[in-house]
Amino acid sequence: MDIRMLILGFLTPWITYAGITLLHVILPARKIKGYVTHEKTGELLNYRINGIFVLAASVLIWYLLGRFDVVPYDWLYKVRWASLAGAVVMGLWFSFRIVLAAPSTGAPSQLEGRLVPAGKSFLASFWLGRTINPQINNGFIDAKMWLYLIGAVMLQLHVLSFTAYHCLYMQATGGSVNPGIILGAAMSTWFCWEYLFFERVHLYTYDIFGERVGFKLGFGCLAFYPYFYAISLWFTVEAKNPNLPVWLLIVFAVAFFIGWLLTRGANLQKFYYKISPEKKFLCMKPEVVSDGKRNLLVSGYWGASRHINYLGEIIQACAIAAVAFVYGVSVGYPAVLGVWLYPVYYIALMYTRAIDDDKICKAKYGDLWDTYKKKVKYRIIPFIY
Repeated sequence: MDIRMLILGFLTPWITYAGITLLHVILPARKIKGYVTHEKTGELLNYRINGIFVLAASVLIWYLLGRFDVVPYDWLYKVRWASLAGAVVMGLWFSFRIVLAAPSTGAPSQLEGRLVPAGKSFLASFWLGRTINPQINNGFIDAKMWLYLIGAVMLQLHVLSFTAYHCLYMQATGGSVNPGIILGAAMSTWFCWEYLFFERVHLYTYDIFGERVGFKLGFGCLAFYPYFYAISLWFTVEAKNPNLPVWLLIVFAVAFFIGWLLTRGANLQKFYYKISPEKKFLCMKPEVVSDGKRNLLVSGYWGASRHINYLGEIIQACAIAAVAFVYGVSVGYPAVLGVWLYPVYYIALMYTRAIDDDKICKAKYGDLWDTYKKKVKYRIIPFIY
């Protein structure tokens, strides 16, 4: 790779993220009030939601740039390492900028105290962040939703580019397209599109009310999420077609959608309960435990385990890794084993997040949380853990 290509590769995420941001600003958006409140005023935060339109426009631009030979379809694969370096620098720059721009954390609140205790070092504040829901112009751009949008769109562009490289590589070498690579790419594509299709639902999730914006979230969405989540393709993009039976592809696809039904079903049940607590969801009547002021769902998905949605995400990650492993063995060992880094990361993330979430909920709900735990005994996996 010559120096010109290295420079262009390094600048690729900067240019792409600027383009995604521009699309977010200019495309039509739904203006809605969220679930969390402003730290100081107590008012519900405002949001502009148009992620699905930004994603569609970004994919269209990617196609047109390739179609008219402006930017090759597989550009993001060709410059993947230089692009990753550019994203790392951008992630670090963003993290330092947003943390240093905020005052040091003061006395902790009851809800947020576990995340950013008073008196912690700069490194702790840098990792976790200081501001919880930074926004520009009263929600015109929300930092968290912008970060998730950047991550999802860039991940989709990586999946498309890597898949394009696979098809071109097989064409050049006389091989046939590997259906496992296509299925894995389709799974990741579904992950991106359904996430942004249900973008509003995520305003009611842990990240929005439980996380601050620092290195963990900023670097995570700008450098880690859009690159690491495509790791199965990184390791297997040149895998030959093993000509395995079609039923095996169906098994992997079914496993993935079982995980999706757990994750999306649980999040939707909670979302619809928040906005219409009297209505059923998928014929499931809402049942709650209450202290007279606050309620916690104990029916449907949320009666099976306290974090059933985390189990669904782990199952999806395992399905993506499994299909990449089985259909990517031709690339050889130990390279093909790298695909399992994806579910291992998810297991570690969801396990620690479930513990954090339980502590936050205990601080928020007090004795009601203890009552809820007696009713819903399992943390993630029903009847096991």
